Formats: sequence, C-alpha cells, structure tokens
Amino acid sequence: MSFEKPYEGLRVVDLSQGVAGPYCAMLLGRHGADVIKVEPLDGDWARLLAPIYGDNTAFSVCANIGKRSIAVNLKSDAGKDIVEQMIPEADVFLEGFRPGVIDRLGFTYDRLSEINPGLLYVSISGFGQEGPLREKPAMDPVLQAFTGFMAENKGQDGIPHRTPTIINDMSTALYTQQALAAALYARRDGGRGRKIEISLMQAAANLQTIRLMSGYRDGPYKPGMVPNGTYVTSDGWIQLVIIRDHEFQKLCAALGLEELGADPRFATGPGRLEHRDEVNTAVSDRLKSETSAHWRDALTAAGLQNEVVQDYEQFIHHPHVEETGLISWLEQPGSEVPWPVPNIPGLPRLDPEVMETIAPRIGQHTREVLTDMGYSAADIDALAEAGDIGL
Repeated sequence: MSFEKPYEGLRVVDLSQGVAGPYCAMLLGRHGADVIKVEPLDGDWARLLAPIYGDNTAFSVCANIGKRSIAVNLKSDAGKDIVEQMIPEADVFLEGFRPGVIDRLGFTYDRLSEINPGLLYVSISGFGQEGPLREKPAMDPVLQAFTGFMAENKGQDGIPHRTPTIINDMSTALYTQQALAAALYARRDGGRGRKIEISLMQAAANLQTIRLMSGYRDGPYKPGMVPNGTYVTSDGWIQLVIIRDHEFQKLCAALGLEELGADPRFATGPGRLEHRDEVNTAVSDRLKSETSAHWRDALTAAGLQNEVVQDYEQFIHHPHVEETGLISWLEQPGSEVPWPVPNIPGLPRLDPEVMETIAPRIGQHTREVLTDMGYSAADIDALAEAGDIGL
C-alpha cells in the first residue's frame, strides 16, 4: 500500500454502464484497484454516444481508463456463472441497472453477500431503489429538470436550459467514491461488507444544496450583488464578480467611471441593488468599448475577480493550464490524435507511456481474465463460439 496506490490489491467487479458508475470505478482504479469492467457483447452504451472513435467515445474513455474489459452475455447461464465466480475474490461489486434488473439477473445483495460476506455492494440508479419513480429511466438531463436545476438556469430568453457537462453523473460518481472510501476504511479489519445505494437524484440535490435551501425559502435566484455576471466586450465576454463596496470603487477607477463611483446612491451594496439597471448599464456600456483581454488585464491589475469567457480549446492551451500540468494527452485505440484528459486532483499525473492510461476496447481482456480464473483456452473458445463471451 502507498499514498499513490492505496487500493492496490483490491478487486472491483464493475457491471455499471454510462458515466456515473464507470467513472466511480475508474477512480478506484486510479487509486490502485484492479477493476474488471463487465460489459455486454456489444459494449457499454456509453460507447455509442457519438462521435465514436473505434470502440470509444469521450464518455467511455474518461470513465474506463485503466480497466480490464470482459465482454459477457449476462442472459446466458454460462455468462452469469463467470460473474459469480468473480465474487469470492471481489472487494467491490458495482451495478447501475434500473431497480429490479440486477435481482432478475440473480445477483442480489443477499445472495452475493452469502458468497462473500466482506463484499461492498454498490447500486447506482436514477431516482433511487424505492418510490413511485424508481423504475423510470433517468439520464443526467432528466435529473437536471426534475431537481430544479434547469428552472434555476434560465437564460435571458427566460427558457430553462440544461448544462451539457453531465454534472449529475459526475457528482454521483464522486459521492459514490467517497462513500466507498469510508466503507473500505470501516471494513479494513476484515469486517462484513455492506450495501450502498446512491442515486443521481440524491447527488443532484446535494450538488445544489445552497440554492435548494435558499430557493425554497426565498424563491427564484435573484442577483445579490451588482455589478456581477457576464458582460459583453468588443470581442467576446468577461465574467465579473464585485462583492465589497471598496471593490466597486476599484472597478469604477479601472473602468474610468469615477462619477459612477462618486454617486452616493451606489456607495453600498443595497444601494447598487436598488439601482441595478443604472449601474449595469454604465458598466456594460464601458466594457463594450474594449477587448476582453484588455479588461482582464486592467481588472486583474486592480485586484478584482474577473476572467475572460473561454472555450475548451482556449482553456486547455492557456499558459497557466499548461504550466500547472492539468492536462495529460493520452493516445487511445481508434483515435488518430491524443485526447486531452484532466489529471485527477490528489493523484499522480496520468502517464501516456503506461497501459494504465488506456481505455480498453470491448472485451479486450476477456481471454486474460478468464485464463486468470482458471479457464482453459479450449473452454474460452467454446464460450465464445456459444455467444456467452466476446473476445
């Protein structure tokens, strides 16, 4: 065991698909666990979210780096038997089917915990394992709508908008990983395992805790500070955050709006809120007169919170991002150019020269894993011929 790989020696059997479960399992792998991805013969459905590069997409690459993939037909008895044989040596079993599906496959918590009393059994679902919506399919955009996020995220057109950054899938993965970290610590002396149930709905609500509480009490979001927000410049946009009264004075000086700063009506936060239209109009008109870079430099020199609104290409190639080593460029099967993958906070950088940074092809490790389990070459070939596994 080491700080770099504290989970070395642990075995994870990952039956989840999409992003939430797979990304959580990938994090366990980055901490040193041996993660076996059990996927259908035609692959995890995240491999189908275009654009597609060979067997992979951006979704499947980020969520499966470093795993071993075994393609198994879970509708066949032989396929189910393969998974069952993995359970005695497993530390974590992770599934992300709709409630009831894993039970019909025969892999209930009660049954698997009899085989392996120390197993940590994780079930991830959209709306949870109970309640009237338990069986309703729910990907990230559905939960953005259901939990109030889209209602809060209205554009100037007044229309609720989703964010394409799958915040609920990613936050579910992180909440699941932290729950597993605590459970693994509690089980460290060889105690019994437990069942952990986590839903995208839970993660979405917790991610929005502050707005959920204040929105319930005080209604829809209203700006509490002026000026504050995204403003148009001569060549783009800039984000500006002004909180304290002395910061407003610095802003007016940087913008050359000394008369605005001297007006007693705008001397305090409540006063600026009361006259928000007049303040915002003056600031907006001035910011439109120069480029985003000009204002970024001027406002940064004044010690004010601001930043140019960048796209991903600008962000990835920004000198600060490059110097801090935030991004690793990883070659992946099926793609002619490397992928920019953010390095995970608190972990060593992803090294493009090692196999641990490769997202596997469908069933890439089926033969290897089954051989480790004691299957002969003839047995493996027969299973493949019968359609029980994919090679």
